[in-house]
Amino acid sequence: MPIITYREALNQALREEMARDDRVFLMGEEVAVYNGAYKVSKGLLEEFGEMRVVDTPITELGFAGVGVGAAMVGLRPVVEFMTWNFALLAIDQVVNAAAKMLYMSGGQYPMPMVFRGPNGAALQLSAQHSQAFESWLAHIPGLKVVTPGTPYDAKGLLKAAIRDDNPVIVLEGEMLYNTKGEVPDEDYIVPIGVADLKREGDHCSIITNGKMALVAMQAADQLAKDGIRVDVVDLRTVRPMDVDAITTSVRKTNRAVVLEEGWEIAGIGAQVVDYVQRHCFDDLDAPVLRVHQADVPMPYAKQLEKSAKPDVAKTIAAVRKVMYLD
Repeated sequence: MPIITYREALNQALREEMARDDRVFLMGEEVAVYNGAYKVSKGLLEEFGEMRVVDTPITELGFAGVGVGAAMVGLRPVVEFMTWNFALLAIDQVVNAAAKMLYMSGGQYPMPMVFRGPNGAALQLSAQHSQAFESWLAHIPGLKVVTPGTPYDAKGLLKAAIRDDNPVIVLEGEMLYNTKGEVPDEDYIVPIGVADLKREGDHCSIITNGKMALVAMQAADQLAKDGIRVDVVDLRTVRPMDVDAITTSVRKTNRAVVLEEGWEIAGIGAQVVDYVQRHCFDDLDAPVLRVHQADVPMPYAKQLEKSAKPDVAKTIAAVRKVMYLD
């Protein structure tokens, strides 16, 4: 299969779906003339024109609302937020309009729309531009929330999101755009709500999602050098969550570490641990441990930022601890 970047995979998904269905259009800040802040929409304006690749003012609440209205009348908008940190200005449209319109209209108004953009921390963008919003958005009935961690998953999940008749949140890893992976030429989707076993082992399960799937794989490589074989379960979707994939892995390994990018309190990992204790309590040989961001706003100083983030070393330490090796 061709090897392309995460950015190119998203671009292919948008191009293919816009060519397949003329109801699909992209809107957001700098998505047209500038090709997107992260160049995900490169070339789309030239191919599809300004009616389907729409530059907006810096008004997240406004253009998110336009997207909701467009979905109500049968179009399939893809709304790009330059970063999900800026999407806080549009959260009323996401949570109170898009997520609830089908329910409050008695089924009269489907919401076939996508909200997408970079999520989580990059490098030294400080506290207001480094937040991971998975747990916020997964808390809301009516939304589907996907967190692709590889180019293959990014393309397949975005295509599935665009075809879905519900509002889908696509949280793209801020640091993943230049990462590379195999992506097939033929048309495919990754089903929403289905996890992926990225690596198979029998000593411990690492359950993760999004950008942290790469960290989990790097940790697994290092652990393998010491003879420790781990399952890496990439959730890919955090709402709805693939409980069967979680429980199948934990029942096999009898130990679990949950690796997440966000904060500890009310995080995605807390939900995973709840599923594990409900479905796998008698299978556990050790308490479930969580690896997550420190409970602080993201520091700007490089060394403090590094200390606050979940990483390979912290993941390895947690796996060794649940195996009673340290």
